[in-house]
Amino acid sequence: MALSRIWSAFVIVAIVVASIKCFFFGQSDIFNWMVIGKSDDPANPLKLDGIIQTCSIAVTLCIDLVGTLALFMGFMAIAEKAGGIRLLSKIIAPFFSKLFPEVPKGHPSMGHMIMNFSANLLGLDNAATPFGIKAMESLQELNPNKDTASNAQIMFLCLHAAGLCLIPVSVIAIRSTRNASDPTDIFIPCMIVTFVGTMAAMLIVSFKQKINIIQPVILLWVLGISSVIAAMVWYVSTLNTAGITSFSGLLSGGLILFIFLLIVLGALYKKIDVFDAFVEGAKGGFMTAIKIIPYLVGILVAVCMLRTSGTFDVVMNGIKHLFILFGADTRFVDALPTALIRPLSGGAARGMMVSTMIANGPDSFASRLSGVFQGASDTTFYVVAVYFGSVGIKNTRYAIGSMLLADLIGVITAITMAYLFWPTLK
Repeated sequence: MALSRIWSAFVIVAIVVASIKCFFFGQSDIFNWMVIGKSDDPANPLKLDGIIQTCSIAVTLCIDLVGTLALFMGFMAIAEKAGGIRLLSKIIAPFFSKLFPEVPKGHPSMGHMIMNFSANLLGLDNAATPFGIKAMESLQELNPNKDTASNAQIMFLCLHAAGLCLIPVSVIAIRSTRNASDPTDIFIPCMIVTFVGTMAAMLIVSFKQKINIIQPVILLWVLGISSVIAAMVWYVSTLNTAGITSFSGLLSGGLILFIFLLIVLGALYKKIDVFDAFVEGAKGGFMTAIKIIPYLVGILVAVCMLRTSGTFDVVMNGIKHLFILFGADTRFVDALPTALIRPLSGGAARGMMVSTMIANGPDSFASRLSGVFQGASDTTFYVVAVYFGSVGIKNTRYAIGSMLLADLIGVITAITMAYLFWPTLK
């Protein structure tokens, strides 16, 4: 229901704003470009894709996802038949049983979730999505109300959307291509912001679900994870840009290949028909990619309408004038478009970040802050559409509100970190 209301609000607000521009400001062609516009059309004044093009992009995204889903779900099927997922579930059961009290100890969903969180931590978006969808499917088996999100599904998705990531490789790469003097200077702020956002998501959902997080097991795990992350942050902070890229590739790519190796060796040891299990799992990946198309089309079209109607520009100008009115420092406002659109579209937020760098210079305060915004959270509404859509959830309960609140805490933390790390930059 919450998603339905938000989606409806997006569509209504976009059309109202476009109507005002058309009938009161003389932009008579705005409706046409909102529907049929293409970003690469020189005649398009909006320089954004319209509704029709966005529908094609949504379907293309899902088709591109088919191969990745098939690959990883195929390997996950092998791991399940060989008992690897259940073994992983038992290892992390002491911690997850406290955060997910409705999930039985040793349930395969725990293994799927830890695989998803690990992929997120290493910045492996393509791997994180299949693992996450598999986790949602496993949790859906335990869900008594199949069209309503369970407590466990909400906790998992909120933690996932917080986007805890060790190295924001894509942001560093973009900053490098734009000739930033130190492309890696956003690394530590990003790490801090994603960690704060993840802790915020855990606290928010725990409060809603009346989970006591002041338990020795939870505290020990959180402290342990914090120590590992701190050690990794310290090590990576001693590397230059080339070193970070090399280390990230070795860690992420090497880990995936190592997991594949363990799965195959374990399956051979258990005398599993490896290829048959892989094909069976891959078929599920294909069906899942097809199933999420309607959900993704709906979300991306609503986001497209907000952008092409100029609603984001109206919001940004309003925020800037509000802070000017109160005499506050407005350096952060130029980076806000990235933060505002990040929950809606990762690609659009990346474009906003690049646009900010072009307008203000790669070493400006706004450019660095926009990089932190881009690397410090996941795309909330995309995640909701894909993950809940993959299992047919219609009633998301308080999931979206919790995720957006965690996003807001992340945005405030990012702004605070920017003023702390770059206080004198313009």
